[in-house]
Amino acid sequence: MDIAWTALALSLKVAAWATALNLLLGIGTGYLLARARFPGRNLLDALLTLPMVMPPTVLGYYLLVLLGRRGPLGIWLQDNFGINLIFTWQGAVIASTVVAFPLVFKPARAAFEAVDGQLEQAARVLGISELAIFFRVTLPLAWRGILAGVLLGFVRALGEFGATLMVAGSIPGKTQTLSVAVYEAVQAGQDDAANMLVLITSLVCIAVLLAAGRLAPGRIVHK
Repeated sequence: MDIAWTALALSLKVAAWATALNLLLGIGTGYLLARARFPGRNLLDALLTLPMVMPPTVLGYYLLVLLGRRGPLGIWLQDNFGINLIFTWQGAVIASTVVAFPLVFKPARAAFEAVDGQLEQAARVLGISELAIFFRVTLPLAWRGILAGVLLGFVRALGEFGATLMVAGSIPGKTQTLSVAVYEAVQAGQDDAANMLVLITSLVCIAVLLAAGRLAPGRIVHK
């Protein structure tokens, strides 16, 4: 039972960090592709959406090649900062961030594209700066779609398995998330532990989805 709660705490920690990173990255790239016009825009959109359709194990392999001790980014981090991301919870955060990113990016882009450009233009006529327009006009009008994507990204990061296992491994108490713990329990023939872990995972996911329904604006309240 202690292993289950430890895995849950680690999963929530990893998912929270991944969601925070994706919130910043998703809003930035979503706004860029919704407003800017430049050569290769569609190609960039396809590359950013790729983690949604690519097998997680393939993504995990790419991350290993990039972040491993012999990878270009891994060597740079080790030589300059003494940082090794492989088999760490931070590595699990990176894997979850990459896998869940399209679920935040795509709704954010759609939400920004749905904002009436005339409202932004009216704000410019009034002399409001571009930064103020973004925070006072565009973002408040787009936040519903962004919130939906963030919640979906959180649930996806919470249940991420393939890329996380390849990058962070399965070290109990350090890198063993709920989904990885379920896999290890099944492999070891520990059905009771697997059932408990699956139940906890399901309840957490249901709770997040219920919270999403309550937080979503525009709900009809019946008196």
